[in-house]
Parts: sequence; structure tokens; C-alpha cells
Amino acid sequence: MKNNKLILEETLQKIKPVAPDRIAAAYVRLDSLTKPRRSLGFLEDIAARLAAIYGLENPRAGGKRVCVFAGDHGVVAEGVSAYPQEVTALMVKNFIAGRAAINVLARRAGAGIEIVDAGMAHDPGALPGLLRCNVRRGTNNIACGPAMEVEEALAAIGVGIERSARAAEDGVNLLATGEMGIGNTTPAAALYAVWLKLPAADLAGPGTGLDAQGVQNKIRVIERALNANRARCGTPLETLAALGGLEIAGICGLCLGAAARRCAVAVDGFISCAGALAAMRLCPAVKDYLFFAHVSAEPGHRKFFECENLRPLVSLDLRLGEGTGAAIAMQIMEDALAVYSEMATFAEAGIAPGA
Repeated sequence: MKNNKLILEETLQKIKPVAPDRIAAAYVRLDSLTKPRRSLGFLEDIAARLAAIYGLENPRAGGKRVCVFAGDHGVVAEGVSAYPQEVTALMVKNFIAGRAAINVLARRAGAGIEIVDAGMAHDPGALPGLLRCNVRRGTNNIACGPAMEVEEALAAIGVGIERSARAAEDGVNLLATGEMGIGNTTPAAALYAVWLKLPAADLAGPGTGLDAQGVQNKIRVIERALNANRARCGTPLETLAALGGLEIAGICGLCLGAAARRCAVAVDGFISCAGALAAMRLCPAVKDYLFFAHVSAEPGHRKFFECENLRPLVSLDLRLGEGTGAAIAMQIMEDALAVYSEMATFAEAGIAPGA
């Protein structure tokens, strides 16, 4: 069996940028459709990149799947969440029962959903439908030291890569990221602080409902985490291990594995984007395959979009996570592909452009 380091290296080698000439060719078709040039705005940009990924002739998303990674965080001991850690397992059970927001929105998008235990603190017991890929039972408290060992981060990335491979085997070529982990906005903000070179005060937000005093405590905790782990934040992988979460690493792996298979990914909110940013720092070309679903109500999320010069598909002030925004984005991405593939050209309609 290949080790996780080798799996990551081989995956990175397979990721190739989306060729600019393919995107340009997609715009040629879009400009020939029966509409004023670029009148569908950003939808055409989405369509052009998707067509370049899937093939310029009749590109279509096949199967769709939302991958929700669950993990727990030792940093909750610092009072950074309005909810106790036990809620992670309770929400996972709700996902499995099909009654959470992500279940509703995935059904609306016609997407399957899988729940992956990448690092929950407690074994939820008999729970048919849960994918048991637990690397370790929750991370350590990042305010005191590293979240996990580099080998554990590699293993969690490997979980995500494996989920992308299974998706491809099942005929899925449009993936969405989701997560569940009480306290995970804190490690996500710490990762952003390192990779975006911004202070904790610019990145920490209320998460699931902290008051102003709680946000100030979160800022101090993130600052402590950055100081405690400064020497460990060398490479992107080392930084992910020092400050991240197992579900964040799983999302990183899913993005990398999908890009290696020329599969588009709808990336959800603040936490998912931290996993996507980890993937982008490991391999910048992965960005071509990522479609950032929405800008959340977390203040640090806007900083991410500004620093990385990215545009979200929608802005709905979502802050739930789970993959909810990504499920909505999937429908927009399919709309963009439908416009590209199904609209008549001026020539087909017998109309002279500009007439």
C-alpha cells in the first residue's frame, strides 16, 4: 500500500492548469449565442471555465456529490465556540438522518451526500452511512502547540484524495465541499493569518454566535496559537499540521484529488476555503478547478477573497457551513453549462449578430 506522502506527491504531479486557449475557445462559442455579447456576465465566466475543464463539445456535469468532512478541535477548551463539542456528533447523526440544511439543499441540487469522519473526538457508535476514516480522535489545542503531527495531516489529506477517487469511480464529476466541527473557525482563521499574512483581529468572527467579548477572546486564542506554533509553520503542509483541523485537511485532499482528475469543485464557506487555500498553497494550479460558492458573514472570509483576487458565485450572508452554499453553487454551475450547451447560436437561429 502506498504511503500518504507518496499519494500526495503523485496527486500533485497530475494537476495541470486549465489551458487558457481552451477558455478562450469557450468564449468564442459563448459570444456566438443568441444574446448580446457577455450579457450573462459572470455566468459566462463560470461556463467558460467549466467547458474548458469538461470539454468544449457539449460539456456536462455528470454525477454530483457533497462531501462533508467531520472533525473536532482541542482549541474548544479555550471557549472559542458558543456550542459544546458534543454538537459535532449530534449534527453528524442529523446529517445521516437526512434532516439537516445540507441534506435539503443537496436534494434540491440533485446531489448525493456522504459524511466522512475524518477526526471526530468521539466514536458515534453504530451509525450506518457514516464513512469511518478517522485519523485521530480530534486535534490538540493549537493555543498550546501543534494541532497534529505532519503524518496525521498527510493521512487526512489522503482521506480527501481517496474520496475524490471514489467519486470518479462512481461517475461523479462535480464535487462540493462541506464540513462539521465545533470550534473550527478558530483553526481556519489561524491558517488564514499565516497564508494571507493578516492579523488575527482581521480574521476572527462570531462563528456560531459569539458575542463581542467572545470574539475578543477568540482573537487572543488565535494569537497564542500563532506564537506557540510559529517555528512549525514552514511549508504549507507543516502549517496545516500545526494550526489546522482534520476536516480542513480532508477538504484540502478532496480539492487536490478532484483537480488531478479534471473534476470541478464547488467550495463552501470560511472553513472549506481554508482547506482549499491549503490545496492552493500546495499546488497553485488547483485554483483553476475550484469555484468559490459564496462569501460568508465571517469578516475573515471577505479578506480571503480580497487577498486571493477571487469572486464568489453568490453573497447570501450564510454562516452555517455543512456545504450549504456549495450545494446552491452547484445549481448555478449547472445553469452555466446549460446556457453554453443548449442555447442556439446566431447562425443556427438565422439571426445576424447585432440585428
